[in-house]
Amino acid sequence: MLYRLLLLFVILSNGLISQENRLEWEPYHSLSIQDFQGPKTAVNEDIDNVFVQSGVTLDFAFEMSNIELMFTKNFNDKVGCTFNRDAAVIMAPDSLRAKRLIALVSYDFDLSELYARKIRKELFENKKTFSDASFFQPYFDKMIAERNKVSSRVYTETDFGNKTALLEKEHQDVKKELTELSDFCKECKPPKKRK
Repeated sequence: MLYRLLLLFVILSNGLISQENRLEWEPYHSLSIQDFQGPKTAVNEDIDNVFVQSGVTLDFAFEMSNIELMFTKNFNDKVGCTFNRDAAVIMAPDSLRAKRLIALVSYDFDLSELYARKIRKELFENKKTFSDASFFQPYFDKMIAERNKVSSRVYTETDFGNKTALLEKEHQDVKKELTELSDFCKECKPPKKRK
């Protein structure tokens, strides 16, 4: 019995620890080098090539009966945008380059939240009463592909954050769009459609 309780405690503790290293998107959180806890994170002059792995993920998950699904219209809390500290990696030769990479990942985190909001909006506007559980897939796939295309463009055009003025302009555009889609934040309840 004691062994089972100990095993349960270890499993629950590991689950809590991994959750602690996941950061839900928040409007005023600023990423820092301490947030990049991936095993290869390093800032030192021995590094020749820079490397960044954002650790940002978009996900959509729900568990409900067919009856619940039939009457559910708002899926805002089912679409998440998170930053996984354990998966986030920065390798840079100096603190200036690391700072630019952090700015690039901050942009990517905000861009991912923007697309999470776009997904929430698509689901809200397109969910019908008798939609089945797979109704979301085309909208999710479309938005993820669009997000990846925008992210790739900005990574390339800003030379991985080296063109700081261009990155800042792109980031401001994303922040503006986030404000425009404020009804589709994770905790928000979208306004009802008017006919």
